[in-house]
Amino acid sequence: MSIFIIAEIGINHNGDLKLAKDLIDVAVDARADAVKFQKRTIDLVYTKDFLDSSRESPWGTTQREQKEGLEFGLDEYKEIDQYCKKKGIEWFASAWDLESQKFLQQFNLNYNKIASAMIVYDDLCKEVASEGKHTFISTGMTKEEDITNAVEIFRSVDCPFTLMHCISTYPMQDEDANLNAIKVLREQYNCDIGYSGHEVGLAVSYAAAALGITALERHITLSRAMYGSDQASSVEPAGFRMLVAAVRKIEQAMGDGSIGYHEKEVSIAENLRQHLSWEASEIK
Repeated sequence: MSIFIIAEIGINHNGDLKLAKDLIDVAVDARADAVKFQKRTIDLVYTKDFLDSSRESPWGTTQREQKEGLEFGLDEYKEIDQYCKKKGIEWFASAWDLESQKFLQQFNLNYNKIASAMIVYDDLCKEVASEGKHTFISTGMTKEEDITNAVEIFRSVDCPFTLMHCISTYPMQDEDANLNAIKVLREQYNCDIGYSGHEVGLAVSYAAAALGITALERHITLSRAMYGSDQASSVEPAGFRMLVAAVRKIEQAMGDGSIGYHEKEVSIAENLRQHLSWEASEIK
């Protein structure tokens, strides 16, 4: 099974629909399998005191103005839906509250996502699981019991899922990646395991691909210098094309693990061992 590659647009569109479409184009050009956004109901996700607090941004001087500036509504998501269909790429989003999850239901998407921050939100997990769609569940900022609880919620209603190993630092330092957790999660939960990365560069993602993940998610951006908290941990277009191409090569290179002569080695072995008392037929 080929690794399912997700181009995380998240909020890197900065509230600009044209920029969102440009990022979709980046994902399509790189041959990713899907793009992902984030959806929040601002007054449900943040407290009034927080929203009233100061924050300088292109949209104003408060947290509310910044958060609302980053949020797409129904009209924008209808256009995103149509654009992705036109471009032939899947899209879905991680909801941060129940109202946002119900908002996404109207688009009849094929996938769901539980963000690391939301894996401890039982009501949201249950709502998502009730839809029965394949769900990518990120495991950043969690304890073992948090992951176990989420797995039990999804298994209780037979909702398919992939656990996404994740370290929720932005950007993540390579030494913090703990990629061996991919093997531990697979053994412990007997399910598909993916990797959601926030590192600078591509090497860690390549290593994750070689560890047998079934899904890979990376944030994408047009420029890491753009405004936004996730831009610095994102991959620019050329890098994302390189990432997808390399992951596909890694998949081909892994093979089936069988030991013995490769058929392409036979004639070479016959030539290099012709001076030995050795039957070439033994390797055929």
